[in-house]
Amino acid sequence: MKKYLIIVLAFMAIACKQNNEDNHAHNPDGSHVGDEIPRLGHTIWTDNTELFVEFPALIVGNPSKFAAHFTVMDKHQPVSEGSVTVSLIKGDKGIRATVENPSSPGIFSPIIQPKEAGLHQLVFDLSTPQYIDKIVIKDVMVYANLEEANKALGNEGEDGSISFLKEQAWKIEFQTAPVIKGEIYNVISTSGVWQPAQGSVKTLVATANGTVNFTTTNLTEGTEVKQGQLLMNVSSQGLASNNLSAEIAKAKANFDQATSEYNRKKELYESKIIPKSEFEKVESNYTIAKSQYQSLASGVSGDSKQIRAPFNGFIRSVNIANGDYAEQGTVLISVATEQSKVLKSQIAPTYGLTMQNIKYIWYQTEQGNWKSISDSEGEILSISKDVERDSPLISVFAKVNDIINVPDGSLTQVQIAMGDGKQTTLVPELALLEDYGNYSVIVQLSGESFERRPISIGKRNGKNVEVFKGLQVGDVVVTTGAYQVKMASMSGSTPAHGHEH
Repeated sequence: MKKYLIIVLAFMAIACKQNNEDNHAHNPDGSHVGDEIPRLGHTIWTDNTELFVEFPALIVGNPSKFAAHFTVMDKHQPVSEGSVTVSLIKGDKGIRATVENPSSPGIFSPIIQPKEAGLHQLVFDLSTPQYIDKIVIKDVMVYANLEEANKALGNEGEDGSISFLKEQAWKIEFQTAPVIKGEIYNVISTSGVWQPAQGSVKTLVATANGTVNFTTTNLTEGTEVKQGQLLMNVSSQGLASNNLSAEIAKAKANFDQATSEYNRKKELYESKIIPKSEFEKVESNYTIAKSQYQSLASGVSGDSKQIRAPFNGFIRSVNIANGDYAEQGTVLISVATEQSKVLKSQIAPTYGLTMQNIKYIWYQTEQGNWKSISDSEGEILSISKDVERDSPLISVFAKVNDIINVPDGSLTQVQIAMGDGKQTTLVPELALLEDYGNYSVIVQLSGESFERRPISIGKRNGKNVEVFKGLQVGDVVVTTGAYQVKMASMSGSTPAHGHEH
C-alpha cells in the first residue's frame, strides 16, 4: 500500500511541476505568456489619405501586428486595392514589411519585429491604382521589454469620447474637413434669378420651304439632345414651286457656269488682256453663286433639309407641329445648354457696390449647398447704373460656368461679399449642428474617436462660417454623417476600442 501511495505522490509532483512551468512560459522579450501588451493608436491626415493605425507597443524581439486603416479622403471610402509597406527606421538603419493586399477593404495588417530599442520613425508607403502616398509617424518608441512598456504607457482608461468605427463610417455617406484659417467678409444676403447666358440658347430656323417631319416622337420641351443629333427634316418633296431639288440643281448650274467664266477671265486678267474691273465683276458673281449653292446643298438628304442639334443640351421650345408647312426663315425649335447661366441679383443702391469692391458671389445649388461663382471660373459681368422702374433696386449680373439643373427664371439664395476681408478661423457650414440657436460640431479626435463640441459662430460666407470659440485651426470636423455620430453617442452601446481585425 505504501508503495502505491509513493507512486501516486510522485506523479502528482511531476504534474504540478509541469503545470508550474507552463504558467511561467515566456515571450521572446522575457515577459510571461498571457501578459497583456499595451496598444497604441495614431491618426494622420494627408491631402489624399487618412491613416488610423492600431498596434501593440513595439518591444524588441516581439512581433507586432498592425491594423492600418486607410481611407481615401475624397468621399471617405476605404482603400480597397493596393499595397502597403511599413518601415521602422532608426538613423540610417531600419526594417520593413510589405503586404500586397488589404486583409479586408481599407485594412492592411503588416507585422514588424523590432530589433533595437529607442526612438524610431514609422513610415507607411501606400500604393494604389489611383495614387501613391507616404505617411510618417515620428518619435515612435521601441521598448527593451514589456515591463518598460507597461511602466511608460500604463493603462489608459475611457476618455468619454464617442466611438464610431471606421467600418461604420465606410458604410454611410461620411466626410470630414479640417478647420482652416481664411478670410471672412461682410456679406449682403439677397436672392437671385437664373437666366440663360449669351450663346447658351440657339434658335433653329427653316432654311428652305417644305413640310416639317420630326425624326423622333419624343421631341418635347426638356428632352436632352446631343450635338449633331438629327431633330427634324424640312421636305419639299411634291411641291410644284420652291422645290428643294430643283433649286439645288439650278444653283449648281449657275455655280458651274460662274466657275467656268471665272477661270477663263482669270487667265485673261493675269495676261493683262482684260482690265481689273471686268475681272472683279466676274469674281463677285462666282463668289455669290458658290455661296448660294453651298447654302442650299448643306445638310440636305434626298429632298429634305436636316435640322440638327448645335450642341449638347435640351429642347427649350418647339415652335411648330409635326407635319406643318414652314417657309424659309420660320422658327422651328430652340436648343439650350445648362453648361452656363447668368445669375441676376438685386440689392439696394445704398450699399454702394462697384465692380472693384465685390469680392465673391455665392449661390445655393438645388441640393441646398453653397457654391462660389469662382469655383467654375465664372465672373461678375456688370452692375446696373440705374434703379429699375418697378423697384428701387440695382441689378448685379454674374456668369456661372456650371451645370444648373433648374428652369430659367428659378430663384436661388445669394450672398455677395464686399470690401476687405479679415483673417479668422473658418469651419464648413455643413459641419454645424443646431439646437435652439446653440451650435456645435462633431470633432474627430482620432480615427475612431469623436466628441461633440459647442462653438460660437460669427459671419457666414457661402459654405464657410466664422468661429469665435471652440475650435482651432487643424481640428478635423465631420461635415457629412455628423448626425449618425451624434446618435452613436446616445445609443448607450459603445463599440470597444483596439478591436482586432
